[in-house]
Amino acid sequence: MNPEGLIYRLTGGPDRPETDRWLALVSLLLVGAGLIMVLSSSQALAYLNYRFPLYYFVRQAAFLGLGVLLMAVLRHLDYHVLRRYAPAAAGITALLMLLVLIPGVGLRVNGARRWFNLGPLGSFQPSEVAKITFAIFMARWVDKRRDRLNSFVDGFVPFAILLGAALFLLMLQRDLGTALVMCAIFCSVFFAGGGRPRYVVLLLVLLVTAFALFTVLESYRAQRLAVFLDPFKDPLGAGFQSRQAILALGSGGVTGVGLGHSVQKYLWLPEAHTDFIFAILGEETGLIGTTAVLAAFVFLALRGYRAAMRATDRFGMALAAGITTWIAFQALLNMGTVTDTVPITGVTLPFISYGGTSLAITMAATGVLLNIAAQGVQQRYGWRRGDATADLGRRDGRPRPARARGGASVPR
Repeated sequence: MNPEGLIYRLTGGPDRPETDRWLALVSLLLVGAGLIMVLSSSQALAYLNYRFPLYYFVRQAAFLGLGVLLMAVLRHLDYHVLRRYAPAAAGITALLMLLVLIPGVGLRVNGARRWFNLGPLGSFQPSEVAKITFAIFMARWVDKRRDRLNSFVDGFVPFAILLGAALFLLMLQRDLGTALVMCAIFCSVFFAGGGRPRYVVLLLVLLVTAFALFTVLESYRAQRLAVFLDPFKDPLGAGFQSRQAILALGSGGVTGVGLGHSVQKYLWLPEAHTDFIFAILGEETGLIGTTAVLAAFVFLALRGYRAAMRATDRFGMALAAGITTWIAFQALLNMGTVTDTVPITGVTLPFISYGGTSLAITMAATGVLLNIAAQGVQQRYGWRRGDATADLGRRDGRPRPARARGGASVPR
């Protein structure tokens, strides 16, 4: 199937109302770029570990197939159906996040337990699934408590407790990067659902203080902070990875050294196909390639927030805002890590980094976002209910008044 046919299938046929084809297109372009970069950045490591240069590429392609399937199914599945299963899905995910901590059950890598070993299928990371299940659960939660969100006792305090519980599970797994992304998801859902901005600001102050304490109390996080402040202070020790990433980006120049011609991927840069794939992308495609990827994520964020503003209800608005913030903020964290703009967080670049669970779940979330966008267009133009515009346009759920082309209001 050609790319136009694939986009056509994912975004509806002639009998279905149009959805946001630009959102689908930019998502698929990012996935395609990611598959190319995984192929380029992983061959040396794959040959060293498995004597098969295409090992990581083949696995990523397999999970891409799963991701496309999930994206297509959830694009056509009414997102309101997810609402009824949200509590059960969030509970099962939380249970899996606890089970992964049990020695002998969870896989221990670099001192952290975040994965289940599935044998030939590879590893499975429950915290990746938590991003979408917790986002759906919180969107349902803010929708049910819409009349109490502005209350400190009945709105903010329960929300802070739920966020604290999620962060507690992640900190037990020593996963600060995912904890930061989870904070972004929860805060965006709370704000989009109608929570008071001052409560969000208060929560951010508390979170920054808590993360600062966690950084100081954990030696390896304090070491990462020191590397961030001066990546060249210990170039052959703690600062080696950051230094090599900066060298990769610098050597790429404006146009790059060419696809497949990276030097750093030959075991000079650790995690070249996962957390630091953006550095290889910069080395091989230069400033042009990195700018294109950054612009793609900015465009995706704009289309995602547009879908949130035009959602048919508060649940859809909060869920679309949560998903969009998750993808955009995680991309920002990853690129900031590689460029030494922020301390190393250990998060992958959405759609692009190697990681089957991450890729499949991100594409599934994009399918949900496409469905929210489609239903917003349907109601906006009366394709489903045949009545007034559903462009919410405001966090309180009140629609904007319809206007004629000359700017005057017109009756419905």
